[in-house]
Amino acid sequence: MIGWIIFGVVMGLIVLFVIWLIGTYNSLIRRRASVDEAFSAMDVCLKKRYDLIPNLVNTVKGYAKHESETLEAVIKARKLAMGASSDKEKAEAENMLTGTLKSLFKVTEAYPDLKANANFMSLQNKLSEIETEISNSRRYYNACVRSYNVKIQTIPSNIVAKWFKFEERTMFEVDAPEERKNVKVEF
Repeated sequence: MIGWIIFGVVMGLIVLFVIWLIGTYNSLIRRRASVDEAFSAMDVCLKKRYDLIPNLVNTVKGYAKHESETLEAVIKARKLAMGASSDKEKAEAENMLTGTLKSLFKVTEAYPDLKANANFMSLQNKLSEIETEISNSRRYYNACVRSYNVKIQTIPSNIVAKWFKFEERTMFEVDAPEERKNVKVEF
């Protein structure tokens, strides 16, 4: 009789362990899927920006023929960003592309005719809207990554994460030091 009770308790503990294992594993899978979905949404926004950049560069080319170095840097950064394969490479390439776009807009300051061009203004406004979308999607992606990383690092789910080889994901962060500097406002 006592043997059956012990057997029942052991079986109950095994069943509880299996239920916990399945629940934890499924929770990790859901969070990883959320990270992948968020990255995919961000990637769609980045693709919109990639598609807009050649039009922007061609418009500037017509006005600023001797600024080829800046234009080539933008094209090169776009190509690197489009070809990045890992999350970390993508983040680094995107930071470089953002920097080259800023230098492109600095160049345009020297060309009043370009700044008045309706096509250029339209492209610049579209790019601004896309940058806002990218910022929002980065924020969502980073929230999903944070939630996922916390889950795989905390006890007891970290045990399941190690068993099934769930790996930390990289945040999409601003890397350029000039992005973190205070803005100087002059009147």
